[in-house]
Amino acid sequence: MKINLSDGEWKLMIQLWEGAPKTIAQLTAALKEETEWEKHTVITMLSRLEAKGAVQHNGETPKGYSPLLLRADAERRETKSFLDKVYGGRLGLMMSAMVDAQSLTADDMAELSAILEKAKGGEDK
Repeated sequence: MKINLSDGEWKLMIQLWEGAPKTIAQLTAALKEETEWEKHTVITMLSRLEAKGAVQHNGETPKGYSPLLLRADAERRETKSFLDKVYGGRLGLMMSAMVDAQSLTADDMAELSAILEKAKGGEDK
C-alpha cells in the first residue's frame, strides 16, 4: 500500500496505532494540547486518511476509527523517502553526517553495530 502521510496525518495515525478504535472526540482531546485542532479539523484529516485507504470507521455512532495502514509499512516508506530526498538514497552518507554532527551516543553505536552484525549474518545465507 503506497500511502504518503502529511505531518498532521502522522499525528492522527500515531494516536490510532497506539490504540484503536478511537472516536473523533477522543482524537480531538488527545491532540488538543499539541495541535490546538478543533473537531472539524480532525474530521477533515480523518476524511483524507479514509480517502487514501489509511483508516476505516465502524458503522456505529459515534464512529470509531481504526488504522488500515500498518505502522511498519508507513515507517519504512517515510524512512526511504527521507533517505532519498536528503541523502540521495545513500545510507553511508547519512551515517557520516550523523557522526560528523556527533549525534550518536555510545548506545546508538552499539545498537548500529548489532544491526550491522545481524545484516552481515544474513548475507551468508
